[in-house]
Amino acid sequence: MAENTTTRSARRKLSWLTGIAVFFVGLMIWGVATVQPGASYEPQLGLDLQGGTQIILTPTIAEGDQASSEQLTQAVTIIRQRIDGSGVGEAQVSIQGNQNIVQGISGPAAEGALPVDLETLSNETATTPVNASDTAWITERLQAQFENLDCSLPFRGPGQVDDPTVGLVTCDELSLYKYILGPVEVQGANISDATAGTVTTQTGASTNTWAVNLEFDGTGSDAFGLVTSRLFGLQSPANQFAITLDGLVITAPSTNAVITNGQAQITGSFTQESATVLADQLKYGALPIGFEVQSQENISATLGSESLRSGLLAGLIGLIFVIIYMAFQYRGLATVVLGSLIVAALLVYLAIAFLSWRQGYRLSLAGVAGLIVAIGITADSFIVYFERIRDELRDGRNLESAVEAGWKRAIRTILISDAVSFTAAVVLYLLTSSSVRGFAFTLGLTTLIDLLVVTMFTHPLVQLLARNKFFASGHRFSGFDLSAREVSYKGRGEFKVSKSLAGGKAEKSSKEAQKRQTIAERKALAGQGDHDE
Repeated sequence: MAENTTTRSARRKLSWLTGIAVFFVGLMIWGVATVQPGASYEPQLGLDLQGGTQIILTPTIAEGDQASSEQLTQAVTIIRQRIDGSGVGEAQVSIQGNQNIVQGISGPAAEGALPVDLETLSNETATTPVNASDTAWITERLQAQFENLDCSLPFRGPGQVDDPTVGLVTCDELSLYKYILGPVEVQGANISDATAGTVTTQTGASTNTWAVNLEFDGTGSDAFGLVTSRLFGLQSPANQFAITLDGLVITAPSTNAVITNGQAQITGSFTQESATVLADQLKYGALPIGFEVQSQENISATLGSESLRSGLLAGLIGLIFVIIYMAFQYRGLATVVLGSLIVAALLVYLAIAFLSWRQGYRLSLAGVAGLIVAIGITADSFIVYFERIRDELRDGRNLESAVEAGWKRAIRTILISDAVSFTAAVVLYLLTSSSVRGFAFTLGLTTLIDLLVVTMFTHPLVQLLARNKFFASGHRFSGFDLSAREVSYKGRGEFKVSKSLAGGKAEKSSKEAQKRQTIAERKALAGQGDHDE
């Protein structure tokens, strides 16, 4: 019964691991087949590997003034959050010369989808608009842009800055709707706070309906009060106002009341997650100062591609040496090592490809370095486990018992080792820049996958092999050479002293040798003494 229970447990773990892999593979196939945005079988690459566009932004401030270091630092943080909301997208944003901001965007620059002849059309208003909602803002050029705009195609360049004093033609974030917008009336900098929360009734009772709460500063309160006073009571879509981020409409709510106290609430079909995302966009979307594009250039990935090939080659060479060492040291158990490394590589690939699709993750050269380092971490787990099994065999256990006892001792060591590695990865991720974050993220990810593989693949596979005739027989090529168990400590339990040594030196050597005995050796010697009695 014990044998059947162990076998079923091992096969169950292997089935669970297979199910996890199949689930993610199926998810990726579904995403590609249904043309989900960003879905791909291949991980997205970072700026240093794929190339892309580098944009230099210059603050637009009054002549003679200079942006403070605090403003630039805050702007860098906000821009990085815009590009990389999940924190793992390898956004490369930095301050250059204590004045400009350099922003790196992976991939080719977006190309306009609008016909060039739009430039020949008039962009002057026929009459003077009375407010930002006046249709007089719709010029001949804006009307043509709106009619020719296809939201499914790229139509904005990286770092594109729009004039807030004129009309704008744009789309929403999901590329479902297109808009003609009037000039900006409330700046993002005038939003002092934005939070997600549930709607409360007039009696103070909380509901299950999620909403986004906005708070404006003094200037924003006055401006928003004028906007809601003008729009309230109008028919849709005239009663709507658009909130944009980087030129795209993130929400366009209708006006249900006149709000003059600087506190507004956006309601709709929100979930907790979508309400939080919108609140973060509104909170972090406001830059402390304005910027204009000073220059924009494409970056070649030739050097990065060569580095990637060199890094992958180094990883492959390291992997080959690990397999050779395992084959020499553990013989038949090298098949377990090879299988575990293949499974770990597959899970890492699926995880990175999935995160590239769902979270915008981009694999950088630093991330590749983290993957290579992970090979050593994974190999260390195998060595710890196999050596623990050998210790139990030397202690007199049979193979099946040694596998279970060795696992109980090994898993504690593996957990401690992986915990140290994961903690280091978390600290690096939280306290360093985005370039080092790539290394930290892949190191942490592969550490977790190592624990998953050694628990749900390596250990169950060794359990099954322990019942295999070849491995259970203790064949010298199996890695479990049981014949050595009978004589392992027969000679190591006694210490022969050379007759040529003086008495004092002989006694000292014997004591030193006894100090250096392992626990297993002392047990073996004690057992031999009991037998002699």
